[in-house]
Amino acid sequence: MKRPTLKEINRKAEEMALEDAHRWLLELSEEFGDSVQKIADKYYKKLEAKRKEIERLNAMMAIENDVRHKGYCYIGGVDEAGRGPLAGPVVAACVILPEDTIIYGLNDSKKVSPAKRDKLYDEIREKAVAYGIGIADHTYIDRVNILNATKKAMETAILSMKVRPDFLIIDAVKLDLDIVQKSVPKADAVSVSVAAASILAKVARDRIMEKMDIKYPGYGFARHKGYGTQAHVEAIKKLGLCPIHRRSFTSGLTESETAV
Repeated sequence: MKRPTLKEINRKAEEMALEDAHRWLLELSEEFGDSVQKIADKYYKKLEAKRKEIERLNAMMAIENDVRHKGYCYIGGVDEAGRGPLAGPVVAACVILPEDTIIYGLNDSKKVSPAKRDKLYDEIREKAVAYGIGIADHTYIDRVNILNATKKAMETAILSMKVRPDFLIIDAVKLDLDIVQKSVPKADAVSVSVAAASILAKVARDRIMEKMDIKYPGYGFARHKGYGTQAHVEAIKKLGLCPIHRRSFTSGLTESETAV
């Protein structure tokens, strides 16, 4: 029988589950020596990383597990994106995840790269029991203030869901809904449901702002997503305000009311 090359061994290992690949490589290393042992060591490190990730995610399920033990079934994590920008909407999301669902890499959206957020966005929507997204635009923000607009976006997200939550986990916002709610500081970092909501809200809002970059060129919306970066402020001073700028956030930045 032809002796497999290291390239062939690597390729076969990549096609196997991590645990199976590591076990197979260890057995193979008895015959092939250090060259295969080094590959086995790489798979051991991958297994350790996977174990630590599962531990992290299990810790982020503690709130949901405690709530389930109290008899609640449909636990919705709620979060928003876009409270601070000078332009565009505030977007909120609510997500109900199945019990014990593992979504590798799930975390507070601010700690996840844009490319990873896009992948998580699809996986969350695929695995969720239900999810909803709500939007409050710049005109509504100016009319009622950002806090009330955020609440409205959250309520819209929740009420749009195909399965109504019987318990909500939210960070520092109380909603006018007949659903039991728990306020958890920095919830997107300690709850899988809220972390999932933060990903959906962030990606949904970023995509809106990327479209606005095409509609209103020159402001850099695709880059800074409407936040008050130096480049954005300079663009406002040069071009004036465009229709999606929040007037309540941009007072005094320019004498020009609206860019054409």
